[in-house]
Amino acid sequence: MIRKLKTGQYRLYSRKKDEATGKRRNLGTFSTLEGARQHEREVAVLQTTLTILPR
Repeated sequence: MIRKLKTGQYRLYSRKKDEATGKRRNLGTFSTLEGARQHEREVAVLQTTLTILPR
């Protein structure tokens, strides 16, 4: 989830809320929306790669 901050930057948050705090995890702050979208795709690839690999 990407949100625009008052400073004009974009912040990427986790899709799921932390049960303990009720807040979303900060996954990075970016100066451009395209940079935030690119990082969101990178995180998605990493998550799918980690779920496929055996432990």
